[in-house]
This record gives sequence, C-alpha cells and structure tokens, in this order.
Amino acid sequence: MLAREADAPPNDGGWAFEIKWDGVRALAGTEGDGGLRIESRRGDDISARYPELTGLGEALAPHRAVLDGEIVAFDEAGRPSFQRLQLRMGLTDAISIQRRVSQTPVTYVAFDLLELDGESTLELPYRERRALLEGLELDGASWQTPSYHVGEGEALLELARTRGLEGVVAKRLDSPYRPGRRTGDWIKVRNWRRQELVIGGWMPGEGGRGGHVGSLLVGYYDSTPEEARDLERTPLLVYAGGVGSGFTNDEIDRLTRLLSARARDDSPFDVGAPKRAGARFCEPELVCEAKFTEWTNEGTLRQPVYMGLRDDKNPREVIREL
Repeated sequence: MLAREADAPPNDGGWAFEIKWDGVRALAGTEGDGGLRIESRRGDDISARYPELTGLGEALAPHRAVLDGEIVAFDEAGRPSFQRLQLRMGLTDAISIQRRVSQTPVTYVAFDLLELDGESTLELPYRERRALLEGLELDGASWQTPSYHVGEGEALLELARTRGLEGVVAKRLDSPYRPGRRTGDWIKVRNWRRQELVIGGWMPGEGGRGGHVGSLLVGYYDSTPEEARDLERTPLLVYAGGVGSGFTNDEIDRLTRLLSARARDDSPFDVGAPKRAGARFCEPELVCEAKFTEWTNEGTLRQPVYMGLRDDKNPREVIREL
C-alpha cells in the first residue's frame, strides 16, 4: 500500500501519525519455523543482503506472519540515513555483505501486519492491524515496532523537522490495507520534497573530472504502465533537469561506471531534453532519489541534491509525485 503526497497533515481525529523512515520498503515473512524471507518492493528476495535480520524469524516463532516495514540504517545520532543505507543496498557478495554488517548495520522497522497465523488481516482497519502487530512484541537488536500517535500530526511533523527527520505518514484509523494502491487513506508529508527519478544521461565534470559524472540528467514517466495500458499508449519519459550535488568521490566513480556501461547515442527523453552541449545519454534503467525545494515553472527540479540509487524501484513506475 502506498501513500499520496500532501503539503500538510490532516487535522481531524480519525488519523494515526508515524515517523516517515528514510529507508527501503520491504515485506518480511515467516512460516513459524524460525526462517525469514525479506522481499523488496519489486518482489525480489533480498534476505541474503541483510543477515543481521534473520533473527526476526526466530523472534516471530511460532507465529506465521507477513510484516510490512522498512529497512533502515541509522547514523551516529540515531537518525535514519539513506546515504548510509546505500552502502548495503547493492551488495550481493557474501564477504562484502558480512564486512558491511559490522560497519553499517541495518534495522527492520515494522509498521503493519498483513497476515497472521494463516489469516489475512488486509480487511481489518489500521487500528486493529496495529494492535495485532504490537502484540507480537518485536523489539530486538535489529528490529523494532515504533509507536504511532493518534492526532497531533502538526506537532509530530514539527518534531520530525527539529530532529532532522524526513517527515510523517498519516494513516486513516479505519482504513483497510490495499496492496499496490496509492490511496488517500495514507498520506505522506515531507520536510523536504523528495522524488524518485530515472537517469537518462549525464554531463561530464570539469578539470580532473572531465571523464566522470558531473551531474545526472533525470526524468520521470508521464504515466504508470497500468495507466498507459488503459489509454492504449506508451509511457513518455519527461526530462526533469540535472542533479549536480550530493555526490561523494566514490559515488561519482560508481555512477560513471554504471552509466558508461549503459551508454546510447540518442536521448531517451521523449518530452524535453538538456540544452547543454556535451550531454552523454544512457539507457533509462537506473533510478535515483533526490531531495529538492520545489518544481520550477519549466517543470524541472530546483536545487536538487542526490540522495542515492534505488535498486528497489522499477524505472517504468517512476512518475512525478504531486
């Protein structure tokens, strides 16, 4: 179930509010035997990438359950850090994963319960699903069930702002769980605007960085595959500008390598295009996330900052969030 973007939290008493965790969404499932399967939003089995979470299966036993939540990496101040999580997301080599477990541990933050002991909970209201989840008493070294607050959304948003957190998510107390749906029953309010973006090319840097990424050329699709199918047309990739800050030297090297391997001669953008000479284009196969202040009148990002790659997202599902 997905959330719609909003500028302010709802102010009536029928809503619960949670902190918005700056991680990657994942389902965690167990058959009650102590085993655990962690599945990404794209449906991939990512259990092996996060071995410190395997104990969650034992913590849930003997229950059979499916949890919804996020994998989060916390910084030294205890704040969720998507940039730290980047150090774990793309790893597949077992030795590299084990090395990173001690350097950059992750936590599974559970915030919903979709199935319990063979019974679906999807039709139960949020309040009841949350009560069942809390009854599982998941509080371990690498997993937790944070509290939520009924009402006082503005106060929680301000608290999140003062602590440098991304924002809040409001969930209607009487709402069922709708898999794959972005409904008005869940609303996200950010302190910074955030947008997933498809990388369609890059501009080389200057000086010693002449052969490396200086900025990314990014965009989004004007419709989801499902919407385009209903309209009997192909989704169009819309140019949204360049992202030129927020990179470390290691990330510049990694992006240069990944994008060069996907090079193409012509622009993948169907609507709009970079107006600067020297642009290099690539197949639109990689998704990144950026934070920014606002959309310009020209439809591009103002003051965007690169936050990292999202290997958990399908490029074809990246649309502009309103």
